[in-house]
Formats: sequence, C-alpha cells, structure tokens
Amino acid sequence: QVQLVESGGKLVQAGGSLRLSCAASGRTDSVYRTGWFRQAPGKEREFVAAVNWRSSFLFYAYADSVKGRFTISKDNSKDSIYLQMNFLKPEDTAIYYCATASRFSNNQADYDYWGQGTQVTVSS
Repeated sequence: QVQLVESGGKLVQAGGSLRLSCAASGRTDSVYRTGWFRQAPGKEREFVAAVNWRSSFLFYAYADSVKGRFTISKDNSKDSIYLQMNFLKPEDTAIYYCATASRFSNNQADYDYWGQGTQVTVSS
C-alpha cells in the first residue's frame, strides 16, 4: 500500500554530517505521520524523529539523544522525507528506517509501513 525506500546512508567521520532521504510511493494519502527509527547492533529499534505528513498541525518530535543535532523534514510534492544529521557520533551508528503511521504517534507499534533501512556508520 505504501512503499518506502531510504537512501543516503554511508560511512562518515565523527563530527560530520549526513542527510538521509526516504521516497514514498503508493497510497500516501493514508499517511498521517512519518518517522525515522534506528537499530544498532545488539539493541532494540528506537525512535529518532517524526513529523506530521500532511496535517496543517505540524508537530515535530525528536529523541533526546538526537535533539539539537538531527532535523526531520518533508517535501509532500515529492512524497519524500529527510533526516539531516549533524555532529554525528559513533553512537549514531545504526540501520536507519523511515516509516509511516496512520495516526499521531511516536510509538513504533503504530507505524504501519517501513522501508528496508539504510546503514549509517560513524567512525572515530
């Protein structure tokens, strides 16, 4: 119903910047909120950032670990969402996923569609 494809993940030096992109297709009219999640090796997947998709009420949310460093944005005309990551740390190393939800939520259980993920590796 909704297909998501992430891109932009790569190896980057600590302190550097990277921008991830997620292209959405299919029934994007059913999307209410979009988010980024990440999963590091041996750890559970965690919330990173989220923003409303098309609602006039734009509400941004960030995990404490990335607040002030990461910025989520979207371009509805291109059905795309982005994650600008600055001042990257080795702890940011993970597979990053974009996802969509049909309700207002930061809970990954409420996200219905997921991309395949893109690997971000931050070296020391």
